[in-house]
Parts: sequence; C-alpha cells; structure tokens
Amino acid sequence: MSLRKFLEFRDGRDTPKPFLDHIEDLRRMIVRMALALGICMGAAFLFRGELAAFIQAPLLAVDPARADNLQSLGVADSMTISLRLAFYGGLIVSFPVLLYFLAEFVLPALTARERRVVMAASIIGFGLFLAGAAFAFYAVLPATLEFFFRDAQMMQWRPTWTVGEYYAFTTQFVLAFGLAFELPVVVLALVKVGLLDHAQMKSTRPYAIVVIFLLAAVITPTPDVFTLVLMGGPMVLLYEACIWIARWMEKRDALTTPAADHSDRTPDRD
Repeated sequence: MSLRKFLEFRDGRDTPKPFLDHIEDLRRMIVRMALALGICMGAAFLFRGELAAFIQAPLLAVDPARADNLQSLGVADSMTISLRLAFYGGLIVSFPVLLYFLAEFVLPALTARERRVVMAASIIGFGLFLAGAAFAFYAVLPATLEFFFRDAQMMQWRPTWTVGEYYAFTTQFVLAFGLAFELPVVVLALVKVGLLDHAQMKSTRPYAIVVIFLLAAVITPTPDVFTLVLMGGPMVLLYEACIWIARWMEKRDALTTPAADHSDRTPDRD
C-alpha cells in the first residue's frame, strides 16, 4: 500500500451507501489509526532513553543530584515504563494523523461549512493541548516537585521516589493541564451551536470561576493549593478570552445574517 493510498480521503459526495459499506469504512479507519499509532510508538520506543531523560529534566532542573532519588523496585520496570512512555509519545506525535483519519471517516457526511468548523476546532484544540502540556512541563512541574521535595524534608523524611511513581505523576500532571486548556474549544462550540452567548457568560462569571476551580481540583493529581491556583488561573483567563471571542462571533454573525436575509428576499415582479 503506497503512502498516497494510505492517506487517501474518501469521496465526500452525498451518496447513499449500504450499512456494510459504512462498517467497512469504520474498519478501514481503525486499522489505519492503529498502524499510525503503532509506527509512532515503535519510533518512540527506539528513543526511550532520550525520552526518559526528557521526562526527568524537570527533576534535574531543580537539583542535578536528585537523579539518585529515583529508584526502580520492580524487575520489569525498565520495560513497562518504557512501553508507557512510548504509548504517550506515540499518541502525541501521531495525533494529527489520527485526527486526519477520524476526519476522513466523519467529514464526508457533513456539509462544507461544518467540515471547516470541525477541522478548525480540532486544530485549535490540539494547539491548546500542546500549550497546556508545555506550560505544565516547563513552568509548573519543576515548582511542584520542589514544593513536595522541601515539604518531605521539613517532615524529616528523605524524599526517595520510585521510577514508576515519578513517571505516572509526571504524565498525569502534564495530561491534566493539556486537557484543562481545552476549555475554550468547549465553550466556543457551545456558543457556535447557540447554547451560550457572551451575555450569559458574563452574568454567570462568578459561578464559572467556582466550577473552573472545582474542575481543576478534580483533574489535578496533587491536592496542594499552589498547583490548584496554577491550573485554575490560566483557565479563568481562557474563560475571559472566550467571552471576548464570543462577543466578536455574535457581532460577525449579526453583520452577515441581514445581508443573507436581504439576498433571499427578491421582489415579485408580475
């Protein structure tokens, strides 16, 4: 199978198809997504040493001597953790391709306008996820590790962490921030379908802030207030940005709708 054939987009013409043909399209999509993810996972596994060093960078940035604090207690830790890292790394690298295959299956059933909206939302959502993950990894995670390290020392304990616990904590921490940064996509999607407007968002701002911090408390893997504020703060700023964007979208729609209505009203000439 050539690369061009592998990435070929289905015919988007609105033609009826038998049920079994839709099942075949679904099977084809799943197979191609599995192949893409498997290839990227294999590539990530080949660079597992570099990937592990990258994940340990926030810990070493706080104090290079803390590399000795990570201990492997399981016989197969090196392999099981490497497979987890390969999965997460392969998923992130292959995400645009997986998104393409999903769009190839779904978008032919949509109108041209709906395709543009879905693709734009998907691209923006992926960008926001990467921004949230990068913010967590480079800005929040080192400070969080420093906080827990100092707190353990204050309790007269030696902070020695297992490799499995450290990598599980780091990946969950980064993924939580990435998912939290998807808030604008969800809010603007509700605005687009007419379930929200900027006036409602402004009037319910105090309640939204409470919900945001409750959500941050749920998805944050740590119970400390420091991390909660660092996650909830950017989410509140993103919510404020959504209010301005929603207001702009409503003004744009208000300007285009009368023109469309006027063009539809053609005078009757007998």
